[in-house]
Amino acid sequence: MKLLKPEDTETFKKLDLKQPYVWLATWFGFGFFRPGPGTWGSIGAIPPALALFLLGGIKGFIGGLIFLIAIGFWAARHFDKATGGHDNSMIVIDEAAGQWIAMIPALYFVGMNAFLVFFSLVLFRFFDILKPWPISWVDKSIKGAAGVMLDDILAGLIAALILTGVIFYAGFG
Repeated sequence: MKLLKPEDTETFKKLDLKQPYVWLATWFGFGFFRPGPGTWGSIGAIPPALALFLLGGIKGFIGGLIFLIAIGFWAARHFDKATGGHDNSMIVIDEAAGQWIAMIPALYFVGMNAFLVFFSLVLFRFFDILKPWPISWVDKSIKGAAGVMLDDILAGLIAALILTGVIFYAGFG
């Protein structure tokens, strides 16, 4: 693992690291990790999600997810504005939101189950990386912060639907 690729250096220089949107958009720096910043961001999203679930149950977790999505739109918009780009790979708060969505069935139906949480990560990353339709359409057609966030939200929803089926088919629920 390393921090940043050479082509990311110019973008990094445009960032004011004192600004909260930088740390939120990069999910507290996970977006700076290479290779695979999206995977690092998704992995980094799991511990706070589980802590939130332990502290607030499923209702607290869903409340936190709604807040995370709202903050994600704000942080992505400011990050894109500061760097003059769109959906820079350093922005991984969208992966955090998608991962949290993918985890909902595991937490709701079963609770904290390491296998199901890991499987939610695998499913989410599969759909986020490959971007089958309709995720690819959202990714290509919607610009700005909405485009940054919505493709990952959709990937998380699809992963959550499949995970729900696995939970009931495999007898977890």
